[in-house]
Amino acid sequence: MITLVTGGARSGKSKFAESKYLNFEDVVYIATSRIWDEEMQERVNHHQESRPGHWRTYEGNYNLVEAIGDEKHYLLDCITVLTSNIMFDITKDREYIDFELQKKVEDTVIEEITNLINLVNTKGYELTLVTNEVGLSIVPENHVSRVFRDIQGRINQRIAALSQQVYLVCCGIPVKIK
Repeated sequence: MITLVTGGARSGKSKFAESKYLNFEDVVYIATSRIWDEEMQERVNHHQESRPGHWRTYEGNYNLVEAIGDEKHYLLDCITVLTSNIMFDITKDREYIDFELQKKVEDTVIEEITNLINLVNTKGYELTLVTNEVGLSIVPENHVSRVFRDIQGRINQRIAALSQQVYLVCCGIPVKIK
């Protein structure tokens, strides 16, 4: 079973996704954050404290299939951070990101997620993916932010199409939309 959980920042999407697996011992948390500064370290610490200590953690943005072991339950949090990390790896410090480079970013993220989904499906395991809904706010002021929003929006659509279930979390309330 593949489940996508989306929502805005601090909507409760991670808490909802984690709650799906609280009664299981065999859970792998796939963490996509990179620690760049003190604020990110605090965010990572908060996420680590919110989940059971017996869950295995896999950290990375590439080769996500390496997270798959004998456990039957997987939680990737989050696709949005994964996308931004891959985007900055590919685009570096460019001020303008043309459509060809946007496609490369999008396809790289989709390849990672699709490979993970395919392996989980092959093994009969369960995967929950967390992502941010980035299209419900104002249009970003700068080009790179607009490109990121567009890439993430397209990625979310593609992953939702691959998922059996999709939840939108708003104000801590999950609403099943697929």
